Amino acid sequence: MSLVRVLIADDFDLWKGFVIARLQERRDLQIVGFASDGVQAVQKAEELQPDLILLDMMLPKLNGIEAARQIRKVAPQAKILFVSSESDLELVRLALRVGGGSGYVSKMEAAAGLLAGVEAVLRGERFVSPGLARRNDLMGAQDSDPEDEETAT
Repeated sequence: MSLVRVLIADDFDLWKGFVIARLQERRDLQIVGFASDGVQAVQKAEELQPDLILLDMMLPKLNGIEAARQIRKVAPQAKILFVSSESDLELVRLALRVGGGSGYVSKMEAAAGLLAGVEAVLRGERFVSPGLARRNDLMGAQDSDPEDEETAT
């Protein structure tokens, strides 16, 4: 079994502890690094070349969508799973379409959805937390050229 290298980018330490505990339930996931802001997330992605990045949308210094755009350039093979408390449907769509995210897990649904999201993204599937997906057709958000969209704040 080959290990999936995971980078966690979130600025809330208590939340990181929860994510670590959940990921340790799977023996094929290896946490290789942490970032507490968007700039660090890009730097760590370039340095570590992870297979999967769990990325918060509301990071300091550089928001998650802009960080994801930059990560696409420095670690293009990495799959990005946004994990955030943000529930604005337009921002979630933007994260999936422009940020190049493979999925979106709402922190409110993470107890049940985090590992399901990780598994789906690693299989190459799009994943959106069920509560958000029911609110609108987020599964249909398509990737586009990040240069075609304005930077989200």
